[in-house]
Formats: sequence, C-alpha cells, structure tokens
Amino acid sequence: MDDHAVMGEVFSRREAVAAGRLTEYELKKWYRPIFRGVYVPKGIEPTLRDRTTGAWLSSNKQGVIAGVAASALHGANWVPADVPIELVSRNVRRQRGLIVRNETLADDEITRIAKLPVTTRVRTAFDLGRHLRRDEALVRLDALMRSMLFSTEDVLLLIKRYQRARGVRQLRELLPLVDGGAASPQESLLRLAFLDNGLPRPTTQHPVADRRGYLVRILDMAWEEFKVAAEYDGEQHQTDRYQYRKDARVLPQLARMGWIVVRAFKEDRRDEKAAEARAALLSRGWKP
Repeated sequence: MDDHAVMGEVFSRREAVAAGRLTEYELKKWYRPIFRGVYVPKGIEPTLRDRTTGAWLSSNKQGVIAGVAASALHGANWVPADVPIELVSRNVRRQRGLIVRNETLADDEITRIAKLPVTTRVRTAFDLGRHLRRDEALVRLDALMRSMLFSTEDVLLLIKRYQRARGVRQLRELLPLVDGGAASPQESLLRLAFLDNGLPRPTTQHPVADRRGYLVRILDMAWEEFKVAAEYDGEQHQTDRYQYRKDARVLPQLARMGWIVVRAFKEDRRDEKAAEARAALLSRGWKP
C-alpha cells in the first residue's frame, strides 16, 4: 500500500484511518503530528495555512480561527508561519502552538475563507487590539487595515456589544492610531514612538514631486506642513544595490527641496529617533 504518496495535505488521523486511507504503521512511518490528532508528511515544513487548517481539524471542526491567523486569512502581511494559531472554541485543550479562547461569537462575527470558519475582519480587529501587547496590536491592526479597509466605527459597535470584555480599554485607545499606510511592522512601531513622545501624527506614504510634477519619493511618514519626514530603512536598503543607489540619489534631492529626512535603521532606538524628529519639527516652527 502506497497511500502516503497521495496524502500530501494536513489531515486528521482519525478520519484518515477510519476511511482506510492509512494504517497506523504507515501513519507512524511517513507522517508526523503538528497538533493532537493532526498530521503532515515528514520532511515537509507546514505553512501558516497548513497550521491554521490543522488547528481547526484538532477542534473536530468546531472551532473558529481568530486573532493573527485570522488576519492572515483576511490578507494581512508579515505573519510568520510559526505564529500561534488562535481558536475560539469550548472543546479544545491548550497545546503547543495553539491558543484557545472561550469567548462569545455572534453569527455576524463569523465568515468563511478557504472553507474555514474565521472571525470577520471587524471581529478580528476587535480581538487583535485586545489580546496582544499594545505595540504588537498596533502592528497587526495596521497590517489588517492595509490589506483592506475596515470600519473602526463597526469595531466600536463591538466594544458596545462586549463592554466587559478583557482589553477593550487598550483597543479603544489604539483605534484612532491605526493607519493602513504603514508599509512594514517597523514603520508602525516608529510611528507609535513618535506619537508616544508627543509628536503630531504624520501622514503615511506621502508623495513628493519636483517642479515638473515628476515623483521623487513616496515618504514613509511626513509632516508636510513643516517639510519634515521619517524613513525606515530596512535591510534591503543596504543590501540591494539598486535601492542603495536610488537612496543616494534621491535623499540629496529631497534636501535641496527643503526636506529634513530622519532616517531610522533596525539598530536605532525609536525614542532617539523621536527626539531627532522632534528637534527637526521645532526647527521648522512646530509648537508643541
């Protein structure tokens, strides 16, 4: 019997054995568990989608995908494959890589994506802003908003529905700060540092054109009134030769156009960058 050759997906051990697709011997020889009773082929590293499906199977198909994994199903970026999968369920025990939440879900808070039951975009935002640390919550909310706009007013309606839910105070404080213009988690964190240090809210993805109307740069963040900007330079800015040469050409041009650009790198402390941006804004007439 060579069924292992066609069992290439994540699957329930109970269903596979009951259907005669695998024997216990074949299961142990060719497959490995990722959750209780859920297996994938040995030698294959499960994707985020595999692990999300596996988490749902481990609930006997009774749970609802929530949290960060739900945001990925809705199209949010920057979700690592090994992130813990969150399930709203009352019949699943906690296990490694799986977070189980015994919470109330109304029918209008559940949708289906790729045949999986998933919290709606609004309910996902409601959960992200409550359950995660403040900085990570903003990163995930920005990413969700970037993938497709959701209504913060609808999230506020959920807060009214679940006024006593854990974390609603943090969520309420974060909602006005969410910005889908953040093009990376690092940009979200840098913007949060600016706001926490009393700086005015910058515009994200601000286009700058020259006198002829040609686009010079789309700035990560900008206080256009004061011609002060902030750019987060990821590793590609240093390792990508094309990007390096482009920066070397564009940044002096922005300076000639009167822009002060605060550049932040991975190694920088965000509070120090906030102080640098503050000094630049003050030099241009900003009054706190």
